[in-house]
Amino acid sequence: MAKSALDKDLKKVVQIETATYARSRSLATPGLLIVFMIGAVVIASLSVGGPLKYFVFFAAVIAAYMALNIGANDVANNMGPAVGSRALTMTHALVIAAIAEIAGAMLAGGDVVDTVSKNLLHPEQALSVVSFIFVMTAALLAASLWIHLATYLGAPVSTTHAIVGGVVGAGVAAAGTAAVEWNVIGGIVLSWVISPVFGGIIAAMLLGFIKWRVIYRDDRVAAARRWVPVLVAVMTGVFAVYLVTKGLKRVWHPPMAVIIAVGVVFTVGAFMAARPWVMRRSQGMENRRKHIAGLFTMPLVFAAGLLSFAHGANDVANAVGPLAAIVASAQTGFADAERVDLPFWVLAIGATGIALGLALFGPGLIRTVGEKITRMDTIRAYCVALSAAVTVLVASALGLPVSSTHIAVGAVFGVGYLREFITNTGVPNPAVKPRTLFLEPSRLNETPEMALLNYQKRERRRLVRRQHVLGIAAAWVITVPAAAILSALLYRLMWAIGG
Repeated sequence: MAKSALDKDLKKVVQIETATYARSRSLATPGLLIVFMIGAVVIASLSVGGPLKYFVFFAAVIAAYMALNIGANDVANNMGPAVGSRALTMTHALVIAAIAEIAGAMLAGGDVVDTVSKNLLHPEQALSVVSFIFVMTAALLAASLWIHLATYLGAPVSTTHAIVGGVVGAGVAAAGTAAVEWNVIGGIVLSWVISPVFGGIIAAMLLGFIKWRVIYRDDRVAAARRWVPVLVAVMTGVFAVYLVTKGLKRVWHPPMAVIIAVGVVFTVGAFMAARPWVMRRSQGMENRRKHIAGLFTMPLVFAAGLLSFAHGANDVANAVGPLAAIVASAQTGFADAERVDLPFWVLAIGATGIALGLALFGPGLIRTVGEKITRMDTIRAYCVALSAAVTVLVASALGLPVSSTHIAVGAVFGVGYLREFITNTGVPNPAVKPRTLFLEPSRLNETPEMALLNYQKRERRRLVRRQHVLGIAAAWVITVPAAAILSALLYRLMWAIGG
């Protein structure tokens, strides 16, 4: 009896400890958010003075909120495939992404501040200082609210499109449709199609190349020794050029000859380093796909980290661009400053907010991108990461507007649909027996029962979840108009209260 009573008491203690731990975790998140928001206001108060400083304080809080949402939604595009393929655990992915995002934002962030804060509106459409501040604040808040809703619904959306929609909506509310650079909006609409299609095609081509040159060979190990160093070298060269032209363009603007030289040097160096590494790793390796896929784990981890660095460098402007414009207007007293500088404290708010939002709210979207659309392994995830970098470079060279979010998600769909096509139609490779048993006419229509059974088998071979296709596409299409409408309403509300 005494032992039974003691067991009951111990169970109660354990239950109390578990409940206390869960309660403390539930309170930790809002506590961290409150501290971050207060910190943003304190930093702003120490850095900005003058009669318009209170507008800056409010905008600093909204920018911090925007940065949190960017971290929660946008970073999933880079880390989702790596987590879905089991190359990284969720914890490791969060740590690597946080470090890379902060480094990218602090070292090279903010190059597109002028585009986000000024170039979307015609300079000849003069706005008062207060009106311009309200436009940027409404844009930030509208974009933040929309991205927050998309994250809650599990839809990866373009944060760039959200902030562009916000600026356009508030600009129209403040000065009419003539105030908007509609050519920019036309380019964004074009990117809805270009980004996912390019990303999907390039990722599918990469995956097809690996399948036909490595996986579908009789001696996979020998094929891997030949082609994996080449693929690693290509990836290294592409990312070197990507970082020079996109990730580091705020601190370095090399000429084209130097960019080409950097790409060649890194490609050759990576090949010379990867070849002996692959030889060592493949010694005694079984001739199985699972073991061959392990050779792509390390390149995938580096690719995910580099993509996060480039994302931090480029997309931090979505959070701090409008805030930088507000600070410039509040300090100079003009809404059309020749140049919008990016103070270090503004950049710090964006970098910290992205990392914090990723850690607190990022896992949900990471699982959606990496696990719920289609099944990932290291080879497919590698193709997605390399496709993202290649697509951005090709689109930049052609002058085409693209979205990194749409590229990455389109690449995930691309590898999924290629897998589905191969599974359902057979592999056009003489070394592989086609797997088309339920598509042969002699077996498809023998009896109605057989036709139904074969149809059910085909349905089970759908390797891409269609509901995610429709949901994500719908979220992409309505991001700009939804953010624009919400921003216009918020601008009217702010003007009614404080204008």
